[in-house]
Amino acid sequence: MFKLGLMGCGVVANYGHIPSIMDSSKFELTAIYEPVVTRKEELQKKHQVEVFSDVELFFQSGIDAVVITSPAPSHYQNVRDAARYGKHVLCEKPLAMDDEEAAEMIALMEKAGLMLFTAFDYRFSPVAQMIKTIVENKSIGDVRSLRLSYIWSNHGKYVNDEQVPPQLNLRRANRMIEGGPMVDCGVHQIDLARWWLNSDVQLQHSEGAWVDEYEAPDHMYLHMKHANKVHTMLEISYSYCFTAKEPVSHFIYELIGTDGVIRYDREAKIFEMRNASGTTRFPYASEKNFKGMYEAFALSLETGQTGDMPTGLDGLIATRIARRATNELIQKNALVQTSE
Repeated sequence: MFKLGLMGCGVVANYGHIPSIMDSSKFELTAIYEPVVTRKEELQKKHQVEVFSDVELFFQSGIDAVVITSPAPSHYQNVRDAARYGKHVLCEKPLAMDDEEAAEMIALMEKAGLMLFTAFDYRFSPVAQMIKTIVENKSIGDVRSLRLSYIWSNHGKYVNDEQVPPQLNLRRANRMIEGGPMVDCGVHQIDLARWWLNSDVQLQHSEGAWVDEYEAPDHMYLHMKHANKVHTMLEISYSYCFTAKEPVSHFIYELIGTDGVIRYDREAKIFEMRNASGTTRFPYASEKNFKGMYEAFALSLETGQTGDMPTGLDGLIATRIARRATNELIQKNALVQTSE
């Protein structure tokens, strides 16, 4: 059994990572690093795990590997520390704040002979796995286009609309400040497109809208042309119904091939393939699968092989595409504002 240390213990750690670790027969959560000293007692009581605010004591606690779920700006230093203390890493997305940070993180881990993985848990959903098989088997012929859509409110602009003055939803606000929806969440879909097609992105173009008042656009469209000539269109939003009393969201995968289509609609609970042979309906499943990711992570630690795990390089590439798309729109918007 591998002893894991967790760096950062926020929302995603509590609903995704920690339950998967606790349920696993391959892992034991034995240490948590939390630099905010006032949270130590609360976390220790909640998870029955020793909590450290000293990074050296954390890494010397007997852990075999580290899971990083801290805020994105902390990932760079967290991975540097892991490399220094000789620990393999599974790091939440986005891997880093920019290419330079990500490249240095990858190089440090490689030099230390350690594995660095990016927590793209969407890959491990039964839905994503089945789509990968369908594409590889050419059951819909040759894929020509992908349409991936995730438009939602990110839990709304305010924590409580009826409170006066309204209390800002800091989870959404912080994600907008760190780069917006494409950088925060769109990286999952970028990774899926590259993984399903086994083809890198050669050209990209983005468009967006500013519904809310942040530097980054909160509703974006990204068009990608892959090396194999396939087109991917990704739509993502953190402003869709963000002030509505009764918000709705839409999460869709569509793959169009020369002999059929694949469609997954989370809200309608539809997962099907339509081709020349007829319509095949598959069991519905969530787009996320932390448990599956941890099973693959354990296998990588046991064998020393990457296997199906998304690498640090996968994290770098997805974040590069997302930030480039976002930054291009920010620059265009700045020029428009200046001209006005």
